[in-house]
Amino acid sequence: MDFGDIPPHDTRPRWGEAGIHGIHRFREWDALVRVTGVDLEVSEVRFVALGDGTLVVDGDEDLDVDSIAEAIEQELPAPYRAHAVRADDDAWTAAAEAIELVELPRELEGEQLELTVRQGERTLIVDGLPAFGDTSELEQLGAERGDDYVVQASRVDGDLWDVRVLPL
Repeated sequence: MDFGDIPPHDTRPRWGEAGIHGIHRFREWDALVRVTGVDLEVSEVRFVALGDGTLVVDGDEDLDVDSIAEAIEQELPAPYRAHAVRADDDAWTAAAEAIELVELPRELEGEQLELTVRQGERTLIVDGLPAFGDTSELEQLGAERGDDYVVQASRVDGDLWDVRVLPL
């Protein structure tokens, strides 16, 4: 038997050109900026910028985050949710993601809501615990995306909520 005409077997993995497989991670932030000249007494701050220019700082702190918001708004218009952290050189790194703001009735309890509708069955979670109650406003938001969906809502201030609707 003459093996001279048979090419050698290629044992390299067949990964394609990039050599990467699988699904990429979703982008968590829509803008990332570095800001200098900010003098805050804390090492990190979270806030929400409303469409009218109002800044709602988490933790009811009276912090002046205007210069951080201005830097973010060079890349991302309001409304957005931001998280800024002080670096070792006293500069700040801020990341922000675009959000959808919706007014929901003030009588909704809790700070975090999650409504899941799957095959007509509804499950409501309020601040991490199962709950019962009127979910008609959340259902209206989700129904625009189909029959099966998840509506996640985080209270920003009063009856203003940051809402995310995900189809299932």
